[in-house]
Amino acid sequence: MEATSDPSVPAGPPRSAPGRLELVRQFVNTADLAEGADELEGLDGLAAWLRERALIGPGDHLAPDDRQRALAVREALRDLLENRSGGSPDEAAVRALNASGAGALLRVAFDRHGTPQPEPVAGGLDRALGELFAIIHSAAVDGTWDRLKVCADDGCRWAFYDRSHSRSRSWCNMASCGNRAKARSYRRRHSAAGGRQ
Repeated sequence: MEATSDPSVPAGPPRSAPGRLELVRQFVNTADLAEGADELEGLDGLAAWLRERALIGPGDHLAPDDRQRALAVREALRDLLENRSGGSPDEAAVRALNASGAGALLRVAFDRHGTPQPEPVAGGLDRALGELFAIIHSAAVDGTWDRLKVCADDGCRWAFYDRSHSRSRSWCNMASCGNRAKARSYRRRHSAAGGRQ
């Protein structure tokens, strides 16, 4: 287990996000770019993934174009998370998320403690997206959203939660992605230096 000295960051497994933000991380990671695998294969795969996580109910049905919509949101989130290190958010990703959120209607509901929380009111995929967007909103309020990032290794792009004190991690795993990136940088520097001799 990865230790953290930052008391504001809840402890948890390495690269996992705290609380329900983990659902957003898992959603982005339904596509394993390095392996070429996709957990959301077909409409049935999408429905199963959403039901297993209670993002849609047993009676909710998905429309034929819902898989494409879900994949567009997933990749827009990945692009948005990729620009965490000082860059501007990808404009196309922001537009895609805003367009997808149009049907994901939310209302404010109060829990048993009187705390207001956004809650989805639509059904089907719009309910699932509304729930994910509500989680993101809550994470933005509590400060955990900024720690959700995408690995800087172009072959990986895995979503991870940055538990470092400085919030400066770039790779999901230093032993694999970080070392590959450093080795590529080393080879570039040395081949460039060799060309100047």
